[in-house]
Amino acid sequence: MHLNLKYLFCIAFFSTSCSISGQHHIDFTPVSFSNKFSLNLTPVLKIHEGDTISTETVDASGADKNGIRKTTGGNPLTGPFYIEDATAGDILAVHFNKIALNRSYAFTSENFIPRSLPKDITDQFKRPRIIKWKLDKQHNLASPDTSYAHLRSFNIPLSPFLGCVGVAPSNDKNEILSFFQGSFGGNLDFSALRQSSTIYLPVFHEGAFLFLGDAHAQQGDGELAGNALETSMDVEFTVRIIKAPAYKLAFPRIEDSNHIMAMGIDKSLDGALKLATKNLVDWLQADYGLSIQEVSQVLSTSVEYSIAEIADPDVEIVAKIKRQILKGLKRQ
Repeated sequence: MHLNLKYLFCIAFFSTSCSISGQHHIDFTPVSFSNKFSLNLTPVLKIHEGDTISTETVDASGADKNGIRKTTGGNPLTGPFYIEDATAGDILAVHFNKIALNRSYAFTSENFIPRSLPKDITDQFKRPRIIKWKLDKQHNLASPDTSYAHLRSFNIPLSPFLGCVGVAPSNDKNEILSFFQGSFGGNLDFSALRQSSTIYLPVFHEGAFLFLGDAHAQQGDGELAGNALETSMDVEFTVRIIKAPAYKLAFPRIEDSNHIMAMGIDKSLDGALKLATKNLVDWLQADYGLSIQEVSQVLSTSVEYSIAEIADPDVEIVAKIKRQILKGLKRQ
């Protein structure tokens, strides 16, 4: 499931004049947004494998790069994009060539969610205050735009990523609100969904119906405030279809230049951890032909975990391993 380097080179540099058949660069400006990952919407654009799409997102409240409210709040999504030739059982690979800030501010909450701390602390945040942050793209820093006495010199590095990436789910209504996550992707809020990463999603319906949104300038693991540094974003992505794979993808997978990362989503932390670990076990066995005994030696010495999301009804944990470690294994 690793992207072919020759393929990556091509998609990184082709334009509308590219001579490679079936690959186009399309600029798409959204005029409508969805608060659901849904099969029951008219696609905003039909695209083919290898196409590169340049588009943008609004923030979680529905405001665009100019601060103009374009839609209602609640994680509004850009899409759906209909992927020609994608059918149920396939895997959709979405590679992000660009995820970049397009305005100079973000918002978050003065809050701790109930799952993050003892009740006597979280009860102090009954009515969370909205806090504005400055985004200094020139120096790659963010800082709270408030009068906090002890935070006047406090700043953090910017690390823009997408909180929501997903396809139309498979359930009774073939749709789910954009606050939720699952096997289809969704409101993942995992900071590794940044520029140069690739996410792998199972396809449940013809065309896949790809959505993206909920851009963040930065976020700590778990999204402890219930939201991140919420902002708008410029996004460029390229799609690839893995046809009828020999395995079923239970939850999304992500890879970048440093790690391969497998997600697990469940009502509990221990349940999510087991599912994430199982996702990574399956990945290593499929790509490297390892026995379960061999996998035990790899993971017990080298696995890393991220608690990606605890603010939502379900918990999301990511099991990951460094690419450098995998150099000692032979791919199948």
